[in-house]
Amino acid sequence: MTTLHLTLPNSIQRHLQEMADLDGVPVEQFVMSAVAEKISALTAETDLRARAHRADAAAFRAILEKVPPRAPLAGDD
Repeated sequence: MTTLHLTLPNSIQRHLQEMADLDGVPVEQFVMSAVAEKISALTAETDLRARAHRADAAAFRAILEKVPPRAPLAGDD
C-alpha cells in the first residue's frame, strides 16, 4: 500500500471529517472509498463511450421493430 500526503484547505478537511463521521469510518477509509468511486465512474464513462462508438444503429432499429405495439400500461405515462 502507498502512503499519500495531502494538503487540504481547512474547510474541506472539516467537511471530510464530518462526512467520514456520518459514514462511521475513519477519514482514510472514506478517502479511499471516494477515490475508488471516482476511478470507477471515469472508467465506466470511458467504457460506455467506447461501446457507443461500436454501436450499429441499423441493428438497434431492427431489434426495436420486433417489439409489438401496445397501449401503455397504467403507470407508464
